Amino acid sequence: MADIRAGRLDAAVIAENFGDMLPAFSANEARVAAERCLFCHDAPCVTACPTLIDVPLFIRQIAAGNPVGAARTILDSNIMGAMCARVCPTENLCEGVCVREVSEGKAIEIGRLQRHATDAAFAAGRQFYTAGPATGRHIAVVGAGPAGLACAHRLAILGHKVTIFEARDKAGGLNEFGIAAYKATDGVAQHEVEYILAVGNITIEHDKRLGRDITVAGLKRDYDAVFLGMGLGDTNDLGLGTEPDGVLDAVTYIAALRQAADKVTLPVGRRVVVIGGGMTAIDIATQTKKLGADEVTIVYRRGKDQMSASAHEQDVAQTHGVTIRHWMRPVAVIASGGSLSGVMLEYTKLDGGKLVGTGETMTLPCDQLFKAIGQSFVPADLADAGGEIAMRGGRIAVDPERRTSWAGIWAGGDCVAGGQDLTVTAVEDGKQAALSIDRTLRGAAAQAAE
Repeated sequence: MADIRAGRLDAAVIAENFGDMLPAFSANEARVAAERCLFCHDAPCVTACPTLIDVPLFIRQIAAGNPVGAARTILDSNIMGAMCARVCPTENLCEGVCVREVSEGKAIEIGRLQRHATDAAFAAGRQFYTAGPATGRHIAVVGAGPAGLACAHRLAILGHKVTIFEARDKAGGLNEFGIAAYKATDGVAQHEVEYILAVGNITIEHDKRLGRDITVAGLKRDYDAVFLGMGLGDTNDLGLGTEPDGVLDAVTYIAALRQAADKVTLPVGRRVVVIGGGMTAIDIATQTKKLGADEVTIVYRRGKDQMSASAHEQDVAQTHGVTIRHWMRPVAVIASGGSLSGVMLEYTKLDGGKLVGTGETMTLPCDQLFKAIGQSFVPADLADAGGEIAMRGGRIAVDPERRTSWAGIWAGGDCVAGGQDLTVTAVEDGKQAALSIDRTLRGAAAQAAE
């Protein structure tokens, strides 16, 4: 019989488990860490950052005792620098190419230094930005996630009025609903949203879903430009037929955990299996262990090096007691009395570069099985566009300026083709789209004046 219940651990233990995974630097610790930086010319950490933050400059500012000035350097390039400091896979980006990492095996702790700077600015109440002189133009943004918020913020600075249409009752997107709770504590995601909106000239209309309450064609008709940043609206399925009680979507559970006023109330199994190899799989596995599950196993169809979750994140999960089984895939879920009791797994291998099953199977008992095999775009959201918006690989196709094939429509974030599904790349998409929208509108105005 399935053993799924709330309250496996008492409130004090859960509060400790979901505290900051990596504590903030003290002022002295930050200066010591900053002084390790070589302040490289043509620093590789800058080019490795999708938003091109001037890393050596902001670290030098911290070393000089000016963390608030460092925050300005960061936020000028990445307005969501506070969350990115916590959730970016820095080991694969800026820290991964750090000269200290290459020569000594220990990179400058760029992410923690970035957090130190942005936290200092927030604590000091420093607002660096205000809305620019009004242009008389009004832009619609779909989605109040990282891409939409970054686009809206830059547009407001440039003097445009922005209305964001958000399907949920709270802004923030995956930063608010999809990040492991122990990575972003103390309401930092909402604090960052409030900081962005404080620039002015940005309005959010909640509970407005594309395809249901608003349409692309309607927005194109009523606004001077449109930015689509609604993310991915669906989750991939295991394809194993009817799912018994106990088979859950990892993204939905993570959102519930993030929004829970009391994490003790969340039901968790004694034996948990997670299917997938990305960050969502790592986050749900680690968090169910923190909620009190006895056994948590991640099952991935390929090897360790093929997992999209970084080696660092895999290590974090394993440090918390999560087992990772590679070269296995689910072929059947097993039920008893209508509830999940186990999952049958088939061993896999590569045959001529193609992943195939070996025919050898094993059954892993479990009370809960979480699907973390990716999300997908919902083409029906663009049904009214009449094919004007080209798609590639199941997502929206855009050019380097984030323009879609339909004039006047831009897009960015997880909903566009070729992205990395990271907060930092979504922010850059929004920023670049805003700059392109501004150039287009000002160019049109100049032509009209001739």
